Amino acid sequence: MYSTDISLIKMITDHYWIKRDTIVTKHNYKGRVFFDKYEKVNKTLSRSIMNEHSDGKVTVAHSLINSRDKVENIVFDYNGRDPERFWHRAQLLFREEGYLNFTAYKSKSPNHLHLYIHKGHTTLQEAYQLANTLSMKLSSKLPREWKVYPNADIPREFNILNLPGEVFKKERGASWARHM
Repeated sequence: MYSTDISLIKMITDHYWIKRDTIVTKHNYKGRVFFDKYEKVNKTLSRSIMNEHSDGKVTVAHSLINSRDKVENIVFDYNGRDPERFWHRAQLLFREEGYLNFTAYKSKSPNHLHLYIHKGHTTLQEAYQLANTLSMKLSSKLPREWKVYPNADIPREFNILNLPGEVFKKERGASWARHM
């Protein structure tokens, strides 16, 4: 049973991406060539698919950009040495910037986190700008050991993330906000 609390994030479930062993497509984007191992499946992302993912039978990813060019989450894909320090610095920055709802999920590899900032209906261009701004502010405090999504420098089909693992830590409409 897929036990991760994904209700904390608003995930696009009208389609999903499944990882294949071979290259599925090749994309030319902004003078670069990208090879894609994920194949888009135009079916609803169901609990049974999520269970197969958590059992390790398949690798499933979800899109961050919906069909109307709206983004619900800004995501930091952290792959560094100290996830506790990253979480601490990131939560301080996000609180300071006025974001009160964010969740970090563990991944299958150690010290790898997906930190979802729950932004709500945001236009794609605004999401690109916001992601870059937050990443630059965070990089002034920490060595850059993350990628941020959505990202305008990669094709739209690459703005996907594997389904999250267990919850690392979460922040929900903090009670401390009334003291500011």
